[in-house]
Amino acid sequence: MPRSSVPPPVFHAPPLGALLRRYSAGSALTCDPVDQGLLNRGYRLCTTRGRYFLKHHFDPETAAPEAIARQHRATQRLADLGVPVAPPLPAHDGRTVAVVGGHAYALHPWIEGRHRHGAQLTPTQCGRLGALLGVVHASLERVMPTGRTAPAHRAAPASAPAADPEVTFTVIDDLLARVHRHRPADSFDELARHRLLERRTLLEQHMGRRPPHGGPVGWVHGDFHPFNLLYRGDAPAAIVDWDRLGVKPRAEEAVRAAAIFFVRPAGALDLPKVRAYARAYRRTAGATPSELAAAVHRVWWERLNDFWMLRWHYERGDTRADPQFPAASALVVWWTREYDAVCDAFAG
Repeated sequence: MPRSSVPPPVFHAPPLGALLRRYSAGSALTCDPVDQGLLNRGYRLCTTRGRYFLKHHFDPETAAPEAIARQHRATQRLADLGVPVAPPLPAHDGRTVAVVGGHAYALHPWIEGRHRHGAQLTPTQCGRLGALLGVVHASLERVMPTGRTAPAHRAAPASAPAADPEVTFTVIDDLLARVHRHRPADSFDELARHRLLERRTLLEQHMGRRPPHGGPVGWVHGDFHPFNLLYRGDAPAAIVDWDRLGVKPRAEEAVRAAAIFFVRPAGALDLPKVRAYARAYRRTAGATPSELAAAVHRVWWERLNDFWMLRWHYERGDTRADPQFPAASALVVWWTREYDAVCDAFAG
């Protein structure tokens, strides 16, 4: 799931009067926080002219008006190609970003729909999901500028290096100390300690498998998971939350998304559904089996070295990701044991 340095959201009433005066959206009737997801700050807004989604862009990593405007241009171009998105509405001055009191906002049409996890999808719908992400990647390649990026089918020399296990060992030791100091100890502490010790052993066994730099890059959504996809009936209605739009290894986004959509509560991936998803993704994105296999290895290594949920809990006192920790931490162990089967599901 997404990570950020921002604190937990504290919902406050947005400046509706000043905002709505910039739009042809009527007068506010109700404004209710939308609390699904970890980092979003948005509101369901009903006015005399309809229903809207009001987004407060508050993450300092992505809230610069020019970055938001780029996201907005991308979604409008994708909508023009028929991709299910919800582009923002322009204000009277034609801009889609409204800055009021130093805060950036955007007004979107309200999309009726619901979120669906992979367990709620049939194999055919899993294929449709993979095809949709492939279409997103292929369409972004068409509509986004390429001058500042490597071509989509060229290796990315500037991509971030894979995690250094020696650094990870230091993180593990620090987290173990924090767990030990936490009083009163609880069941979360017990599980955290078990997983940290277990992960240290796995890293000692596999530290020679650190992958090279990432593979083919292109523009990606950056945060493709169940809370950012709305369904209407059986069909995707809108991909939302484009804050992480950027140039990254494309196949890695496909693997990360599958690891969220298709993880079971006990921490295993539903491999038949992954296979249907991955085959459709490869077809519509033009990705090769070897590209997916390399992405599986890199994301596996990333997960093996990553402790963002525990760092939120113990360093920041932020417990919003705690419910995800049992399955996510078990997945790393299962994935290591079933590595060949996972690679075959994505690349076979």
